[in-house]
Amino acid sequence: MKKRFLMIVLAAIMVLALSACGGGSDEPAAPPADTGSGAAAETPANEPEPESGDPVTVGFIYIGTVNDGGYTQAQHNGTVALQEEFGDKIKTVWLEGIDDTNTQAASDAAKQLIDQGASIVIGTSFGFGDALNELANSGEYDDITFLHFSGSYINDHNLGNYFGAMEEPRYLSGIIAGLQTETNKLGYVAAYPYTEVKIGINAFALGAQSVNPDAVVNVVYTNSWYDPAGEKQAAEALLSQGCDVITQHADTTGPQLAAADAGVFAVGYNLDNSGLEGLEDAFLTAPIWHHEVFLKPTISAILDGTWTPESYYGTLADGYIDLAPLTKNVTDEAKAKVEEVRAQILSGEFKIFTGPIEYADGTVLAEEGQSLDRGQIWTIDQVIKGVNAPE
Repeated sequence: MKKRFLMIVLAAIMVLALSACGGGSDEPAAPPADTGSGAAAETPANEPEPESGDPVTVGFIYIGTVNDGGYTQAQHNGTVALQEEFGDKIKTVWLEGIDDTNTQAASDAAKQLIDQGASIVIGTSFGFGDALNELANSGEYDDITFLHFSGSYINDHNLGNYFGAMEEPRYLSGIIAGLQTETNKLGYVAAYPYTEVKIGINAFALGAQSVNPDAVVNVVYTNSWYDPAGEKQAAEALLSQGCDVITQHADTTGPQLAAADAGVFAVGYNLDNSGLEGLEDAFLTAPIWHHEVFLKPTISAILDGTWTPESYYGTLADGYIDLAPLTKNVTDEAKAKVEEVRAQILSGEFKIFTGPIEYADGTVLAEEGQSLDRGQIWTIDQVIKGVNAPE
């Protein structure tokens, strides 16, 4: 009788133990639906962060959707590569459609990810910075690691930032535009008149002017990072001004599609869209991101306890940023020139912002022979000569 009773008790314990082991899949969470600006997208509730030895949850806050054909898709490609790199050591989750002009929405999104078990929270748009900075320094989330893309916030224990020298591929794409324009008018769809955006505009213009002194760059601001319709309309306005190459610092494919519809060339941004239907005869190249180049070593360091906050600035040399493969639409002359200058950038022989460079108002940005360093580049607050942009 005692033996039978003991067997029953052991069986019951095994059932309870199996029930306690239940949990979510180690695969990336399915992308939640886009609920629009300012609202955190609904996601299935994840299990709380498991005990030691189980996956570490890494949460991403996205401004757009993971299939937007541009900015957020490029960010998400890095997330997917990260998951593939670490397998069952991590679990990636994300929220889409978070309004980066709304600090409360960004804060709520970060807290939602933390509630889902995230011990690493990554904000992938400039406007998420204030929220992450507040949370990281509040004293309530010292056990959470925060990473912010494109901003400058950093502390000594749990907040770092990362970005890239996008001026390098911007300059190279400007060379192509300068050699392929027939009207000498290049169109630039830009999000906001911020330093980050003006750096890109100026780098593109410098590249174009280096091979075509008559080239001018006309700019239209959309005052939004993510506005598919507005970005396309901005491109159409530039086309009406006679621009025959359209580029962008905006999140979607709208400007590229507008260029293709008009029968002119397009330089994209974020992703290689050479295979996108409708762009076959328009797409030239694009400055692109490889976010996994930063994410993989950073997450590895966090996992093994060696990470300390940093301000990372990836380059062509380390592969974080690049120029997408040049398509059949790029002339042999332009291809050769790009390869020549690319080699000079990689070797350190050539720096993008090397004087003499003057702002449009005649003030000096860089003296003859002066090469601006990272800190000096990030003080740029105007457009240079040859660029027409609203104040």
